[in-house]
Amino acid sequence: MHLGPLEVGGAAARACAWPGSAMTVQRRLAAILACDVVGYSRLTERDERGTLERLKAYRKELFEPLVCEHEGRIVKLAGDGVLCEFASVVNAVTCALAIQQVLAEREADRSDDERIRLRIGINLGDVICEEDGDLYGDGVNIAARLESIAEPGAIIVSGTAYDHLQGKLDCGFTPLGDLRLRNIERPVRAYRIGAGAATSVAAAFPLPEKPSIAVLPFTNMSGDPEQEYFADGLVEDIITALSRVKSFFVIARNSSFTYKGRAVDVRQVARELGVRYVLEGSIRKAGSRVRIVGQLVDAISGHHVWADRFDGDVSDIFDLQDKVTESVVGAVEPSIRLEEIKQARTKPTDYMSAYDLYLRALPRFYSMTREGFADVRRLTNEALSIDPGFTLARALGAYIRSLSVSQCWHEPDDVRVAVRMAREALAEARDDPTSLRFAAQVIAYSARDYETALGVIDRSLLLNPNSAQGYTGSGWVNAHASRPLVAIEHFHRAMRLSPVDPEKGIALSGIGMSYLMLERYEEALAWGERALREMPNYGSSHRVVIMALVRLDRLDEARAAARRLMDAFPTYSLGLQRQINPWRDQVFAERYVTALGIAGVPESDATIAPASAGASG
Repeated sequence: MHLGPLEVGGAAARACAWPGSAMTVQRRLAAILACDVVGYSRLTERDERGTLERLKAYRKELFEPLVCEHEGRIVKLAGDGVLCEFASVVNAVTCALAIQQVLAEREADRSDDERIRLRIGINLGDVICEEDGDLYGDGVNIAARLESIAEPGAIIVSGTAYDHLQGKLDCGFTPLGDLRLRNIERPVRAYRIGAGAATSVAAAFPLPEKPSIAVLPFTNMSGDPEQEYFADGLVEDIITALSRVKSFFVIARNSSFTYKGRAVDVRQVARELGVRYVLEGSIRKAGSRVRIVGQLVDAISGHHVWADRFDGDVSDIFDLQDKVTESVVGAVEPSIRLEEIKQARTKPTDYMSAYDLYLRALPRFYSMTREGFADVRRLTNEALSIDPGFTLARALGAYIRSLSVSQCWHEPDDVRVAVRMAREALAEARDDPTSLRFAAQVIAYSARDYETALGVIDRSLLLNPNSAQGYTGSGWVNAHASRPLVAIEHFHRAMRLSPVDPEKGIALSGIGMSYLMLERYEEALAWGERALREMPNYGSSHRVVIMALVRLDRLDEARAAARRLMDAFPTYSLGLQRQINPWRDQVFAERYVTALGIAGVPESDATIAPASAGASG
């Protein structure tokens, strides 16, 4: 909360310092309260002077007196945030509740656009105190991360703080499960507090910035108690698998299972858990057969995003459980992604976050047009200007530059920049499977560092083994590394996981390219033609068809196909392809270029600046 110029400690800190405290570097256990103003930039843009005057008044009349009254101290104020320290977690929470209540009362007469609202995170943990009174360490970092995911008017406490509050405060706690917080290695158990005015302010909590989902216990409709264990195990597996998708906010099992055996309204569940999507299902057994039905509901609009059913035999119940988990997660991930893209498209541009910009970039990528690729560059650049640490935007920015070379929509320095951005993404995103798969494709295609790329794509699939797009990326990395049989297997797996995925054309083209490497030209032609029907603007598919026709000695058709390629990509040339050349197998690479030349693709100078090499297909 911007309550004045940056300061450490300040008058309030000195006035409220505990007796006998020594201003030396020390380590201690403390309750940390982190707080900031929601939409501060928007508020100051609307009325800078009035907003600052109100905040200064609240600092003097509200914040400092309440912190002092609850035996805390203001550690520092920076930007629109404030950090406080308390000896007692009870005092910290009581102070936070009082602040939210008084602020809500003072701002009640203002419109939603003008109202100042706070979000607060509280953690009890180990901190390091410097001589000047500043605090560092995980105890501070976790409080700050909890504050960043809190809704307007809300207070979120860590599990360590919650454990010390039991029976000491008359307020409700909503479990949020084990949260994955940015730059915090281990999951953090967290709870949302609701009491008095704080609850009324936060009654309509805005959702987490990224897609949020709860998986409810599946209903056992067979009357067989043994199926209860199977149903619970299946839901646990689905929650675990979804949790690997780092772009999702997934409610932990402990919270989801509080609804077991209860007739619930998914909208109520979503409100109580603070999520947008709810996955529910049922299991029915008849003899040795079992039917599992699942549906994903957008709890805000009430409409069904996805639904399917699965039939199997209980003779190998664990194999069935694995197959259903794979199918459900494989379908749910792209379904949510497409739904989020729709929502981002309708969101006012004045309120775009970095993640919203990333979502808006995806359909422009799927369009496979020069204009679409230019939009992806612009949107990822804007996202990084908002959040320089947003690795997903950096990885997509690298990928779009690498693929632009293949599509002949590149800028002179794209290869060098793509490789640099991909390596930066690798250094930042060791646990983000989507960023890793973008980076792996760039490293294989543009840097020709095949062993690194194979290791990275394997890690991406280990983190999220049910990602259709992960397997599409793996297919291309393996194809470039001259492993066509593995590539074909992974492309097929991608299409099994997500039959209507917007990247399906890329997978189809990859299968065709892999069959070219295996010299199975009839099959390559069939897959290449399917790929062109699915995604007509993908240059790789044109080249698959051309080479297959040449090797089948259907030269008139090959020349016609080459003319279509050159009409779509007038600047493409054999010289450019030689410089791109992403193939580890140099014999195949030369055969590929020769076939394109026979079909009539012109020779010309290459038009890209080297980096440590090329691009895809």
